[in-house]
Amino acid sequence: MTFIEMLQGAQQRHRSMLCVGLDPEPTRFPAGLKGDAGRIFDFCARIVDATGDLVIAFKPQIAYFAAHRAEAQLEQLMRHMRASFPHVPVILDAKRGDIGSTAEQYAREAFERYDADAVTLSPFMGFDSVQPYLKYPEKGAFLLCRTSNPGGDDLQNQRLASVAGQPLLYEHVARLAQGPWNLNGQLGLVVGATYPVEIERVRALAPTLPLLIPGVGAQGGDAVATVKAGWRADAPIVVNSSRAILYASSGEDFAEAARREATRTRDLLQAARA
Repeated sequence: MTFIEMLQGAQQRHRSMLCVGLDPEPTRFPAGLKGDAGRIFDFCARIVDATGDLVIAFKPQIAYFAAHRAEAQLEQLMRHMRASFPHVPVILDAKRGDIGSTAEQYAREAFERYDADAVTLSPFMGFDSVQPYLKYPEKGAFLLCRTSNPGGDDLQNQRLASVAGQPLLYEHVARLAQGPWNLNGQLGLVVGATYPVEIERVRALAPTLPLLIPGVGAQGGDAVATVKAGWRADAPIVVNSSRAILYASSGEDFAEAARREATRTRDLLQAARA
């Protein structure tokens, strides 16, 4: 089964567009785990178990594991997600952006070491930085396009005078991903929930690609506006929420609170389709 097929299956099975981002920060863990980087797996596994039947995907952020020397715990978590929810795709949020043999090693890390179903990439070194990941035909790759941070304007919102029609840079990325770069139908785009107008523009330029949309929840993105701008029946959107779900409670009920917040967000997103 390909990554796109997994996305579509999880969307239908769980009636969900919600992706839970796994960004473990030990200083924010609940009592009994707080401050202990050796318990990252324990914390994340509880979140996964509490929300796995509610989501379209999980998205572990690799830096939150690597910063705490917890790569082995990430490998353990990936195995746990595979065993517990094999039908739910896992997107490794790595934002890699290199070329040549280095990119080949990053692809091997994502798809062989961690067994992720998809990975996030920075495309600003061109197609050379994307192509090595496409050698894994059953996997997916989400290209940074119009990100949720204000500083994204510095590059993404600039016009390209050398390209016909002088598109904005993020528009050009969307066209490339929808067209000549998408050799095997593996690509998607990252578009921030804080820019619903741009989500609508990206969707017009890339009508069939899955969109990974961070920024709902703690970052202030409007869930309803996000769905209205990006959702299409034949093109999944993957709306990520991390901190609002992970840290819904600082008490022993953190997993139950995470489930309540995930349920609320999933239902809000589903209602927005109407």
